[in-house]
Amino acid sequence: MKIFSYDSRFSQVLMKLSMACWLNLLWMLCSIPIFTMGAATTALYAVTLKIADDEDGEITKRFFSAFKSNFAQATRIWLILLAIGALLAGDAWIASRMRLSASGMPAVFWTVNLALIIAAAIAYVIVLLYVYPLTASVENTDLAMIRNSFLIGIRYLFCSILLFAIHFAMFFLVVAVFTPLILFGEGLCALLSSYLLIRIIPLVSYRKQEDVPVQEDEEVPAEETAGGKERV
Repeated sequence: MKIFSYDSRFSQVLMKLSMACWLNLLWMLCSIPIFTMGAATTALYAVTLKIADDEDGEITKRFFSAFKSNFAQATRIWLILLAIGALLAGDAWIASRMRLSASGMPAVFWTVNLALIIAAAIAYVIVLLYVYPLTASVENTDLAMIRNSFLIGIRYLFCSILLFAIHFAMFFLVVAVFTPLILFGEGLCALLSSYLLIRIIPLVSYRKQEDVPVQEDEEVPAEETAGGKERV
């Protein structure tokens, strides 16, 4: 039957689901030492972006190659974001507790404080959605990666909402509906996200000195680096 042929859409979907499952297992394995989670996530997106772009290749070899080549930068970025996340969580806990116990003007102060923390948390989530795909795709400094992730996420806000929805839906399904879906977990989230990201990342390149996004209609010479990333 044609439905079971290798080139059928059904077979391609099954194959990509199996890839997502295997990549998720690799990601979980490489994330066991918590400090390596950034490198593991970058390696995951390095592979899923290629899959979404219909590029062939041995996914396990590509995963570990990307894990190794991006380890230093991805780990630095992860540790920076981990520290910021811990700070935001601590501030949110303190502000919410103080808001509940305060009244009058102090209550207003802590309410405003909590609103600012929530705004910062939204910016933080936007950075998390984009920084690892960017690290897997382009070259830049650590702080420029973080800054540009936020700027891209704001510019493509609808895509950012969809990326968040994909991850939230997977989290909800695993926790509240069908726990075995954790076998697909971040692997499937990254793959689905990559189908959105491949429409954005090629539109964004980076000027090495200015560290700002370059519009797609600007003619800037590009060259491939040894790691397969674009440098402009």
